[in-house]
Amino acid sequence: MTTRSKRSAKKLGTAAILSFSLVAAACGGGSSDSTPDDTPDATEAPDATTAPDAEEPDAAPANTADAAVVIDESDVVEEDAGPVAGGTLRYGLEADVNGINPATSSLSSPGLMMGNAVYDTLAAFTPDGQWVPYLAESFTPNDDFSQWQVKLREGISFHDGTPLNAAAVQTNFETQRGDPLVGLAVKPFFPAENATELIDDLTIQFNLAEPNVVFPGSLAGQLGMVASPAWLAAALVDPTLNQEPVGTGPFIFDSRSQDSITKFVRNDAWWGGEVYLDAIEFIPVTDPDTRNDLLFNGELDALQTTNPASVGDLQAEDGFQNVIDENGEESFGMINTAVPPFDDIRAREALTQATPLQNYRDLIGLGISRAADQSFVPESKYYNPDVVQQGDNPERALELVAEYCADKGTDVNTTLGETTTCTDGRINIELQWSGPAVVQTRIAEILDEGWKNAGFNVTFDELPQDEHILQTAIGQYNVVTWRQFGATDPAQDNVWLMCRTIGGISLNWPKFCDESRDALLLEAQASQDDATRVALYQELQQKINADFTYIFFLHTTWDNAFGENVRGVCDRLTPEGEATQCATGGRTWFSSVYFAA
Repeated sequence: MTTRSKRSAKKLGTAAILSFSLVAAACGGGSSDSTPDDTPDATEAPDATTAPDAEEPDAAPANTADAAVVIDESDVVEEDAGPVAGGTLRYGLEADVNGINPATSSLSSPGLMMGNAVYDTLAAFTPDGQWVPYLAESFTPNDDFSQWQVKLREGISFHDGTPLNAAAVQTNFETQRGDPLVGLAVKPFFPAENATELIDDLTIQFNLAEPNVVFPGSLAGQLGMVASPAWLAAALVDPTLNQEPVGTGPFIFDSRSQDSITKFVRNDAWWGGEVYLDAIEFIPVTDPDTRNDLLFNGELDALQTTNPASVGDLQAEDGFQNVIDENGEESFGMINTAVPPFDDIRAREALTQATPLQNYRDLIGLGISRAADQSFVPESKYYNPDVVQQGDNPERALELVAEYCADKGTDVNTTLGETTTCTDGRINIELQWSGPAVVQTRIAEILDEGWKNAGFNVTFDELPQDEHILQTAIGQYNVVTWRQFGATDPAQDNVWLMCRTIGGISLNWPKFCDESRDALLLEAQASQDDATRVALYQELQQKINADFTYIFFLHTTWDNAFGENVRGVCDRLTPEGEATQCATGGRTWFSSVYFAA
C-alpha cells in the first residue's frame, strides 16, 4: 500500500509518528457503518518492550500488527502550548448499545468506545501491535503457557471506592463466564473448575484449557475491562444499572439517555495521572452523512465511521484530522450452515458465485476501502496470496442452484419458519442486516440484484443492531451482512471459528464445525515459532475459502475524525511511559485528549 494523500489534517500528538507504516489502497470498499452491521467485539484482543517488571519468556513470539494506523497530518498546524484542562468532547458514534457492562453487555465498537472512558484494561497494545501490561503490572506464564499469573498495580480503587485487587478481577472473570452471551467467549477456553486461583491480594492466576503464548492480548479489550465487583453484583440484581458503569478509568459515569447522549465526567483521582477534559458526551448518530454534517457544523468534535463516502468527504475537508485504520475487521456476507438451504455446500457456493462482488466494491467501496479475499490485508505476514474470493459467476451459480433444487427442493427451513427452500427451481433465502440506514439498504439492493439473477428468491429483514446481533447468535438467519476479524494477533479470532463456540447461542456465527480447523488453530496459538504460525494461518485462510461460509467484500476502513482543536489523541502512555495504540476497530482512548487553547 502507499499512504493516500490527504488535503487536510492537524497534529494529533507526538505518538502519531510511530504509526506511519500503513500504506493504503487501490479499489475495493468497506462495510457501511450507517447500520452498524458489526459484531459484538466481546473478544477484542490481540510488544515493543514490556514493562521492566513484566516477566516474559524470551521465546514468546512478538504479536506484530498486520498494518499500523495512518495519521492524516498534511497541513500540520504549529505545536500548541501543551495540554490544558477543560471542555466537553462530543463524540459521534455509529450506534448505541444495550448496556455498558463488560461482563454482560454485547459491546460492539460504540460500546467499547464508551468502555474506554470508564474502564481500564489489564493489558494494552503498542502502536506496532505488541501487548504490554496496563492495569496489570506484569504477566508471568508457566513453562508451556497454559497458566498465566497476572499481578495488579497497587493502590488503585474503583470509582465507588472499592479497591482493585485479585478478588475483583476474579469476580469480573466469573461474571463474564456466567453470562449467556459474553460467557461464550470465555467458557470454551478455560477448564470448568479452577479456571482462576488467587495467589495473593494482587495476583491472580489464569489456568487455560490449552497453551496460549499470546493470552495477555485477550485482556486488552472487553475481557480485560475491569468493573467494580460491588457494582457488578448490584447490576445482576437490577439490570438497569448496566447503563451506569463503574470502573477505574479516567472518566466517571454521569448520565445516560439511550439513543441520545451518554455523558462521563473527569476522574480527578485517576490512578494513571492527570485527565484534561471536563467531560465526554457520546452521541449515537446511525446515518453517516448526518454524522459528518454534525462534525462539519461544529456540533460534534469527533466521530467514528466506516462508510467509504464519509471517509472520502472527511479527508477532502479542510480543518479535520483523520486517524485511518485499515487493519481491523473485514466486511462480508455471512452464511448460516446449520439449517437449509445453507447446510449444503452447493447452496453456499451458489450464493458465493452469484454475489456481485465488483459492483459491491465499486458502489460501496468507492475506491476508498480495499477489496478483501480473506481476513488478512496483503501487508500481513499471515496473508495467503493463493486465496481468491469467488464471485461474479452467475453461470456457475445457476448450475449449482439447479442441482440443489432438483435434489433437495422440498427441504423445510424450520429456523425461519415453515418455508420450502426452493420454489420453481430457485432457492428461497432471507438477507438480514442492522439499521435503519440508507447505505445498508443500498447494500441489500446490490446483493439482491446479483442473487436474484442467479437463481435466488431474496426477502429482506432489517433489525436494530442489538436484535440483529441476538438473532445471529441464536441462528435465526440465512445470510447477514457482518463485520468481524482483524484481531491484532489472529489467535484472538479463534472465538469466531472453533467448534466449541457453537451452541444454542453461538459466537461461531455460521455454526460451521471442522475439527481439523480447530486443531490448526490450537497449534498456532501454542507455537513459539513464527514461521510455523505463519504457515498455519495461511492454511486457515485456504480452509475458510473452501468452506463458503463467508463472502469477503472489503477490508474495513475505519476513520476516527477530530476537529482541528482536539489534541493528544495518540499520546496515551502506559505507566512505564510506553506509547499505546492510537486507534483500533473504530475505538480511541481519552486520558490524554485535550482542547488546544
